[in-house]
Amino acid sequence: MLAALSLPEGLVLVRTTDELDAGNAPAGLLRAHRLAPGVWGRLRVLSGSVVFVLEGSGESRRLGAGDRQVIEPDVAHHVEPDGAARFTIELHRRPDTGPTGDPAPGGG
Repeated sequence: MLAALSLPEGLVLVRTTDELDAGNAPAGLLRAHRLAPGVWGRLRVLSGSVVFVLEGSGESRRLGAGDRQVIEPDVAHHVEPDGAARFTIELHRRPDTGPTGDPAPGGG
């Protein structure tokens, strides 16, 4: 079974999506995609349920209201929200990197 995982220590929240549902979720979330190297995600389910699927292994995890799923950088995945699902996705990175996870200009 797919584990919930934890975010590595030292990451900072960069952005949180608006509240998403089955009707307004960007199409890219519903098909295979990856977070940029160095960028970690956390899927947070507010209501209903969302299935998080890893593309490589086919492993999946159904998340309900209050559940969270950490999304590792550069790992192909997609989500499958049910009709009642409401969820957000947080994006995190190390504070010394740029928005894509690359070293910040002048930061090393």
